[in-house]
Amino acid sequence: MIKRVVLDVIIPKKGPSIVDIAESLSRANGVEAVNITVKEIDMETENIIVVIEGTNIDFNEVTKLIEEIGGVIHSIDQVIAGERIVEIPREIMEEL
Repeated sequence: MIKRVVLDVIIPKKGPSIVDIAESLSRANGVEAVNITVKEIDMETENIIVVIEGTNIDFNEVTKLIEEIGGVIHSIDQVIAGERIVEIPREIMEEL
């Protein structure tokens, strides 16, 4: 069971807004919350960080929705799965 996914995503600047993307992703199976933060903007694309939390996230559906809007998953930066969420200890976070 996937509980959290953090994705680094590149989307076309002329594509849907991050509001529309968040609403779309929030309707995916198993998704309870979506947080999108703009990381960088250039002339043609936006680089966004997408944090998705839920009880049993359907990652294939999430990937499909991102691709349908013209987005590309640049990297999968975090995945948490299992019965509960395990946070990264502070001392490890400081090293990252």
